[in-house]
Amino acid sequence: MPKATFQTLSFIAVVVLVTAAFVWLLLPYYGAILWAVVLAVLFNPIHRRLLGRLSGRRNFAAALSVLGCICIGIVPASLVLAALAHEAAGLYLRITLHEFDPAVILARAQGALPRFLLTATSKLNLGDLNEAEARLTSFLLQASQGFAERAVVVGQNTAQLLVSLGIMVYLLFFLFRDGSTLTDILRKASPLDARHTDHILGKFASVMKATVMGNVVIAAIEGGIGGTTFWALGIDAALLWGLLMAALSLLPAIGTALVWVPVGGYFLLSGDYLKGVILLIGGVLVISLVNSLIRPPVVGKGTRLPDYVVLISTAGGLSLIGMNGFVIGPLIAALFVAVWSLFADDQLRP
Repeated sequence: MPKATFQTLSFIAVVVLVTAAFVWLLLPYYGAILWAVVLAVLFNPIHRRLLGRLSGRRNFAAALSVLGCICIGIVPASLVLAALAHEAAGLYLRITLHEFDPAVILARAQGALPRFLLTATSKLNLGDLNEAEARLTSFLLQASQGFAERAVVVGQNTAQLLVSLGIMVYLLFFLFRDGSTLTDILRKASPLDARHTDHILGKFASVMKATVMGNVVIAAIEGGIGGTTFWALGIDAALLWGLLMAALSLLPAIGTALVWVPVGGYFLLSGDYLKGVILLIGGVLVISLVNSLIRPPVVGKGTRLPDYVVLISTAGGLSLIGMNGFVIGPLIAALFVAVWSLFADDQLRP
């Protein structure tokens, strides 16, 4: 092997090893870094306007942009999480004190079922009512206790949370201030063709904007409508159900129907037809309509991915990574499609 080739391969190996070690070093705070990048991409148009009005004073413009991110994103999210923890703890207490008894709910629902359905379910050997009551009670207890315990853990790990927030805010400032410079360095350092690099970077930014903005807007609208409807109907833990619907709205095609359909069906079976009809009609005509009208132009247009790809990549991301997966999943899918489309175009070129 020629000496020059050996030196080149050795240098590439060193670059790969050092990069892998640096990524491994950042893994404990990858969430803070991810959301710093997300916020920098989302608020970049506002930052550019501020930079123009402040006559190019980059430090001042970056500081104002960070302050805007804190006021718009971090503070409201903290307030919502605090309210969620309070409501989950209250629901757990009501279940343990039998103020909210799932067994009574199941008994009412079973009493309202037609006789032929009772006969059919008994033939299916799905278990008796007591077993179903025990399972439902156990599930609700575990779910509400899990929410409350997670909130307590977050409170106990305040130092780690503050460190993560500090890293995110600190990095966000420099991403605003030096973002264009960092992008130029990345373009120059990329071993890919300039056309490929620009296409991938553009796809990265567009998919991130579409995924976060679209999903956050849809989640806020659907969760807000669902939670308000539950509250107006007098359903316990309306905020908890609203946030659950907001989280489930990240899954296209399925989404919030996993919550309002069973609850509406329970009202109909228990004889409370007015609440059941209101909830089901509201779910079909309002919540589902919001999803159908907003998601295609915002998320689908920005990512340029079929709905089934968005669904599978989002579900996979949520399953493997957690809440950050609703960004990373579609982003990986979009980059996969972009890279393979570039490869196919190059193969077809004469």
